[in-house]
Amino acid sequence: METKRPALAFLLVVFSFPALSSHAQVAPTAYQGQFSLSAGAEGSMFQPDYAGAGVAETSPNRLYGVGTYVDARFTRWVQIEAEGHWLRFNEYVPPGSTQGIGENTYMIGPRVPIVDWHGLEPYGKVLFGWGSGTGNWLTGHAGNFAYGGGLDYRWKHRLTIRAVDFEYQQWRVKPTLWPYGGSVGLSYTIF
Repeated sequence: METKRPALAFLLVVFSFPALSSHAQVAPTAYQGQFSLSAGAEGSMFQPDYAGAGVAETSPNRLYGVGTYVDARFTRWVQIEAEGHWLRFNEYVPPGSTQGIGENTYMIGPRVPIVDWHGLEPYGKVLFGWGSGTGNWLTGHAGNFAYGGGLDYRWKHRLTIRAVDFEYQQWRVKPTLWPYGGSVGLSYTIF
């Protein structure tokens, strides 16, 4: 009897999500289909997946930096996110080098909200763009993809807290790099 309780609790939680999401998807007609644009700033921490020597490997240092993002909402389900990250703090300097390993990314792509419940909005996103490196480890630009998601909280009428935003990136260089990291931030709804 004791082993059935966790399974019953799990099923109860799973079957309660459709009821919550169907209620949360109802929006007042004054807000349906209304275009909005938000701009924000964020702080980020990433594992660059590169430590020098021309091979993909875990870096001994995490990169820290700042970023900015813009969310354009055309409808409830049609949204675009554009972002830029400049990860230049705590760069790892490989032995024998005088320059550190940092990363900059510039990406854009679709953002899909999962549910809007009491101001909480979890979302998923797929972004495309390019990245560049500080130091001499990457010359020029590299194409990259980012797969991720996060949780936004509408704090005030025009202010939204980005509680967490996680990305798993794929850099199209040789060797292919898979940096990952997270960000937190705050955005302002312009209109």
